[in-house]
Amino acid sequence: MALHKLLVDDFYDASFSLIAIHCKLEDYRLAYLLNKYLGLNLRRKAHDLDYNYFDASFSIFEWENEKIDSVWNLVSNVCKKEEAALQSSGFLFDNQTTVTRTVNLLPELKTVDYLIKVSTEDRHFNEKLILNKIQTIPQVITTYSVDIEKLKSKEHLIFD
Repeated sequence: MALHKLLVDDFYDASFSLIAIHCKLEDYRLAYLLNKYLGLNLRRKAHDLDYNYFDASFSIFEWENEKIDSVWNLVSNVCKKEEAALQSSGFLFDNQTTVTRTVNLLPELKTVDYLIKVSTEDRHFNEKLILNKIQTIPQVITTYSVDIEKLKSKEHLIFD
């Protein structure tokens, strides 16, 4: 009897572009500027990306362009949380100190502040033009395209 084995990785198709943005703006302000400079209509989703195994949540904005069948997502790559520091001072009643912990959506891109994921079947999608328009935003430090094949944690980019 023949044994058939299906690999789940065979069904995953990364048909999207990923753009990294370095900028210290608040998420809502960057979404506004991207809407203005790129002619988008990004809106904050009702629920943030919440990963229990990260114990962190990331803000996400989305725009679905039905005319050309594309979906744009702006997602924060950084989540900062304050936690109680675990330290033993030997005293029963000691002041609790807090520590700020930083968690990244994509740990391979620790220095990236925001990510834009563009899911489209459009053959005429001009990524260089998009990168140049984003770079004209005065508050953006730099922006570049990310090679999806080199990411180990690309499953974190599945937002559905």
